[in-house]
Amino acid sequence: MLKSVSPELWAFDAEWVPDPASGRAVYDLPASMHDDEVIDEMWRRGGATEADPHPYLKTVLCRVVSIAFVRRRVGDDGAVALSLHSLPTPADDPGDERAILQRFLTLIHEKQPQLVGYNSRSADAMILVQRGLAHAIVAPGFARRPDKPWNGMDYFASHSEAHVDLRDIVSAWGRGTPTLNEIARVCGIPGKLDVDGTSVVSLWNDGDWRSIVRYNECDALTTYLLWLRAALMSGFVSPDEFAAEEGQLEALLTERTSDPEHPHAARFLQAWTARPGLRG
Repeated sequence: MLKSVSPELWAFDAEWVPDPASGRAVYDLPASMHDDEVIDEMWRRGGATEADPHPYLKTVLCRVVSIAFVRRRVGDDGAVALSLHSLPTPADDPGDERAILQRFLTLIHEKQPQLVGYNSRSADAMILVQRGLAHAIVAPGFARRPDKPWNGMDYFASHSEAHVDLRDIVSAWGRGTPTLNEIARVCGIPGKLDVDGTSVVSLWNDGDWRSIVRYNECDALTTYLLWLRAALMSGFVSPDEFAAEEGQLEALLTERTSDPEHPHAARFLQAWTARPGLRG
């Protein structure tokens, strides 16, 4: 399953919504056309039906509105530290996609983490590439591929574990492939709470970008907890270490429950501790 675990590891997730500017550029739509009409046309050309009025659009036609990750750091003494991060922050302009992308990719450049996602090779990582190109972002620590494996992280090599896509590990790429929510819930991990991917566009249109960030953080937490089980199964953490890391994450969420900016921490924690499943 896993070949390696880096001392710096980020379990990440991104959220995006249709981008009217990209829709106008790709489909030659007039500048005078209202954004809502542009997006409706994007969905129509994307194969909208009465049963599925908002089909999945190509990521190049979308704008990134949030990125979240659980950061796992292992010190020289072997101690594990966990933290939860997300963009945009309350102090940021939520509409500045370029700033969100540049900050996240600059952090990757500086820290060179092992990235862990779910369906991230074909979705999350690709939208970072596509939208990074659209904004002419400079990100050599993410995009430049080293000549030799020991010269740096290669996030694009199929044989490299600089980027681990958990979906590749748990799927047969057929009808038996679970969604992140499905496999998480089987494992006793909360998965989706009161928001799912279909709600993101509505939240964005309502100006409720903070709920998108909170949902994004929950997906990052879920991805980390699923990775932790893969690390346990692969022998990179012992059962006692597995229990200790779950305990660390529980403590992190408990600390956040007192912050009104993080109401989802209490919901995630309550759902996690209440679900049947294997806890350390």
